[in-house]
Formats: sequence, C-alpha cells, structure tokens
Amino acid sequence: MRPAPRAAHAPRFASLAAAEPFRSAEEAWLWTMAALIARRDGARVAAGRGEKLRPCEPDDVIRCLDRLYRQRRIDLIHARVMRVWGERGCAPDPRYPAERLDAAQWREAMNRLEWPLRVKGIVA
Repeated sequence: MRPAPRAAHAPRFASLAAAEPFRSAEEAWLWTMAALIARRDGARVAAGRGEKLRPCEPDDVIRCLDRLYRQRRIDLIHARVMRVWGERGCAPDPRYPAERLDAAQWREAMNRLEWPLRVKGIVA
C-alpha cells in the first residue's frame, strides 16, 4: 500500500477566479493558434503553465468554432482565413488591397465567434 502524498509535494491548482479572460475573440483566436502550433511542434500544452492564467484550453475555442461551423454560421472560407492568419500571428490589414477580402472574412468570423466565447467566460 502506498503512503499518501505529503502536502508539500501535492500539486497546486490555480483558482479559475484568478483567470484572466481575453479582451476579444481575435486575441483568443491568436492565442489558440499559437498553442496549437506549439502542440504540433511537440510542446506539451497544459492548463496553468503560461504567463497568464486563462479561463480555457485551446480546444475550448476550437469547440466553439466547430459548433458555429455545424450551425452554418461560419463557412470553410472563414476557417481558411482564420487558419492562415492565425498561423501568421496577426489579423489581415484591410488597408492593403491584397488582404482586403481576407480582412472582411476575418472580421465576420471574429464577430460570430465573439458571442459564444463571451457566454463561456473566455472573452470579457
């Protein structure tokens, strides 16, 4: 029979009340993409180990996006633009003619993603 772990060696979990929600859906999406890229490259993404404590996991934001897609509120073109610019780590700039169409799709997708993330407490 194994002895109970000592209190000094027990893991400490941060309180969800101390979690800092994102300011916008765009910030949440760019954070999610950065985490997914890090995971793809071999990093272990775990809750409570970043600079700031966040109220979600990257997969929670993906689930919100998936739900919007299944409800036909976001199309594949939105998802493509979100992936491409998320991998670049910035939003498309409508001032540049080459990015103007992507910027319109990006803004539409972020507007539709904002509400589900706000309801879940991911976005303030």
